[in-house]
Amino acid sequence: MQTPQALFSTTTLPDVLSGPAADARQRLVDALTQADNLASMTGKALPSGPWHDLPEARREALARVVTVSTFALETLARFPHWLAELEASGELDRAPDKATLVQWLNDALAGCEEEENLQRTLRRFRRARMLGIVWRDLNRPAGATMWQTAQSVSWLAEVCIEAALGWLENFYASRWGLPDVRSDGSPQRLVVLGMGKLGAGELNLSSDIDLIFAFPEKGETQGGRKPLEHQEYFTKLGQRLIAALDAMTADGFVFRVDMRLRPLGDGGPLVGSFSMLDSYYQDQGREWERYAMLKARPVAGDIDAGQTLLASLRPFVYRRYLDFGAIESLRELKAMINREVKRKGMESNIKLGPGGIREVEFIVQAFQLIRGGRDTELQVTSLYTALNRLPELGLLPTAVVDELLPDYAFLRDLEHAIQALEDRQTQQLPTDDDDRERVAFALGYDGWSSLQEQLNRVRERVRRHFDAVIADPEEEADEPQSENALAQWRLLWREELEPDEAQALLAGAGFHEPERAHKRLVSLYHSRAVQSMQRIGFERLDALMPLLLEALASSDAPDTALARVQPLIEAVLRRTAYLALLRENPHALEHLMRLCCASPWIAEQLARYPILLDELLTPDTLYTPADKARLADELRQTLNRLPEDDEEAQLEALRVFKHAQMLHVAASDVVGTRHLMKVSDYLTFIAEVILEAVLAMAWKHLARKHGVPPGCNNREPAFLIIGYGKLGGIELGYGSDLDLVFLHDSDGKGATDGPRSLDTPVFFTRLGQRIIHLLTAITPAGSLYEVDMRLRPSGNAGLLVTSLEAFADYQRQNAWTWEHQALVRARVVAGSDALAARFETLRGAILGVERAQDTLRSDVVNMRHKMRDHLGSKGVANTVSAEGTFDLKHDAGGMVDIEFLCQYAVLAFAHQTPALLTYSDNIRILETLADSGHITPSEAEQLKEAYLAYRSRTHRAALTGEKAEGDASELASHRHVVADLWQRFLGA
Repeated sequence: MQTPQALFSTTTLPDVLSGPAADARQRLVDALTQADNLASMTGKALPSGPWHDLPEARREALARVVTVSTFALETLARFPHWLAELEASGELDRAPDKATLVQWLNDALAGCEEEENLQRTLRRFRRARMLGIVWRDLNRPAGATMWQTAQSVSWLAEVCIEAALGWLENFYASRWGLPDVRSDGSPQRLVVLGMGKLGAGELNLSSDIDLIFAFPEKGETQGGRKPLEHQEYFTKLGQRLIAALDAMTADGFVFRVDMRLRPLGDGGPLVGSFSMLDSYYQDQGREWERYAMLKARPVAGDIDAGQTLLASLRPFVYRRYLDFGAIESLRELKAMINREVKRKGMESNIKLGPGGIREVEFIVQAFQLIRGGRDTELQVTSLYTALNRLPELGLLPTAVVDELLPDYAFLRDLEHAIQALEDRQTQQLPTDDDDRERVAFALGYDGWSSLQEQLNRVRERVRRHFDAVIADPEEEADEPQSENALAQWRLLWREELEPDEAQALLAGAGFHEPERAHKRLVSLYHSRAVQSMQRIGFERLDALMPLLLEALASSDAPDTALARVQPLIEAVLRRTAYLALLRENPHALEHLMRLCCASPWIAEQLARYPILLDELLTPDTLYTPADKARLADELRQTLNRLPEDDEEAQLEALRVFKHAQMLHVAASDVVGTRHLMKVSDYLTFIAEVILEAVLAMAWKHLARKHGVPPGCNNREPAFLIIGYGKLGGIELGYGSDLDLVFLHDSDGKGATDGPRSLDTPVFFTRLGQRIIHLLTAITPAGSLYEVDMRLRPSGNAGLLVTSLEAFADYQRQNAWTWEHQALVRARVVAGSDALAARFETLRGAILGVERAQDTLRSDVVNMRHKMRDHLGSKGVANTVSAEGTFDLKHDAGGMVDIEFLCQYAVLAFAHQTPALLTYSDNIRILETLADSGHITPSEAEQLKEAYLAYRSRTHRAALTGEKAEGDASELASHRHVVADLWQRFLGA
């Protein structure tokens, strides 16, 4: 058996550590010798294994720990038998799980009958566990990491808080009683919210714990000597809990407790009811409290109630729009910290100094606050989890995260090494040479200089990434010329230039009407809306306007861009986060100018729905619309983030989705990256995926309330939405409504199987009404679509929803020729696949019937003339003139003539050419007519060119706000091709 003096005889350490190492060893040897002497005197020998027969690897690990950590040294000197206990429990090599910690502490507290015993037990338990954590952190067994160390400390804190709270509740139950139950009959306990790194589950080695106390409902305690109001009871309990954890005794402390993050800080009540907290954060919550609440997590007490509380506070923390105002606030907070760091000479603070821990946290918090309301994957308390999700969401490049994660871990490892020295909450680099060498040794570096070089590299990288996210956009203007231009625009906006100087500046920047532009800006500056803005809002506008004016000057048509952008600026004066968005993203301003110059429709959409400004941030998707599969996937993910029973939120999400996707299509259209056919395809895809989602929502809603009809299941709607017109023909435009017909597969007998049963026909009628309501209801993001149901059997006089069998009977026996024409362009756009196949068979059977040619021709011509007389240009609708303008859609030789030709051809020839039944769109019908010999390939090509030319101009008119008219002479060749074929087929 070795003597204490021989304990470290074969263990070597770097020469530079000979001083502190020798001192540490000698102190431990002295303590062990004293313990051995005491054991000899009392006859109670120390366990021999851990001290006297340590293997070499353990001796080296022990030497490392006591050399670096005075806390570990003093702990082992005071409690030498703990090494044996840690060895036996396996804590030297692996962290115990949380359940094990709970069991150990509960066993230790079982015999405690006074608060003094509680405090002693908690402190010794914490000290023993921290010894194991420090040992593992310094020796890193089995690839252990900083994150595991942080998790272990967090678990320890949570276990201690919960154990102390439970003990105190039981101890004071006879005196104070227990809280009355909640209104729903469930028991009530204190809710302990962990904030900061405790909430994140990432505590450091010697961290304070930031807590907020809350309770669900007011009332009085029951069963005590006298009833206490809940406010008083929970306050007393909270005070005892803080003392149990924070009070300094002969055994030290458990965790230092900081309660300053609660509402009103030290001046506010220690404990708040849920209703009080809701009211406070809604009415008085400040920006920094949003950052604090990012990390909030129930860590003890009533965990479920805590989750409910946080869910109610989520709208305060996470905005539903992209909140770029958060960056500005973070910037201000960082500037305040920088001033404090300089004032106190804290540049060597690895948490608050440049390139420090706080800057990595700010990067992650910025994205969480800006995008967390939309990208709910970021609504997590863990920095590690949130940072790893940023590349998946396209918010930070993977390469950046691959640098930030190890650099953050390095800074936290350094923080732990500094704190392990004395078990003291500090992030200040040591100045003592011995302490510096101990820290370098702890992190595996040859010496302090090597560690300092690595630290400098890490801080430089962190600062670079921090600046890329948080830096002021105006600070990025490196060129003096650019800075001078912004200064001039700022003077113009603030009216610090004489009118002639302002107009000269505008004229020099490319404004053709500088006087008018200047009046616009002056009018905006002095408008009631601007003058009544709150300070922070006006500051954001004031910061944006120079950048906006610079972007206007760089656009192709500054006068047009200003006229179209001004309504948008006016629309967001009360929602200043959008002002911040544009200021923080100069490229978004460029895209804004480009799109508004090209299309007043886009400018109007952005002014009506400013949330669409978010789309300007990702040009990759802005000019690249998604195909149907990707649209369906994006919409599914969006809706999956929302509670299934929150229909209002789902509707809002649907509308934002629709407007955003249409903006993508329009953006690609105006910059010429999409062919006309593709534009209509994409607009049709958007409508289809929305209809599928709306049908699913409506079906679930009714199935929950009423059950489903016989033969149906809860998941798949036994229902079809048939698209007619432009939707059916895959030719939707920007302002198109939806021509729909609803069909179901039921004989109308029986009733639904739910508690509030409905007759089957009533159920399907309600389903149709629900779909129309979801499509047309107005929310802050507008409505989805206008819906036209007049093409259903018997039109407005018919049933809203029809069975497939009744639809077939009507089409065979009662439908007019124009209704069969409409059926040519009909197709299933949402619903049951099996039922859809039956509809396609039915459609083919009806359209494929051989018809009397003269009657068919007469019906088609008469209907076309009625439409021209009613909708075409007055006096010339039925003639092909070579002068003036003509209605692209309704006049002779226009779009509708081509559509009628296609419809006539299908009805006339499908019985002998079944291929004509395959498609519902005009272009492919024309191709099929050519393939089958009904028209020549040349005629088909000419008709397609005419049709696409008309549709292209109609699309462009929708985007530019002009009438859908064409120059008769310019389009004469197209009109004559259409007129000649019309004469050949229809003879009128």
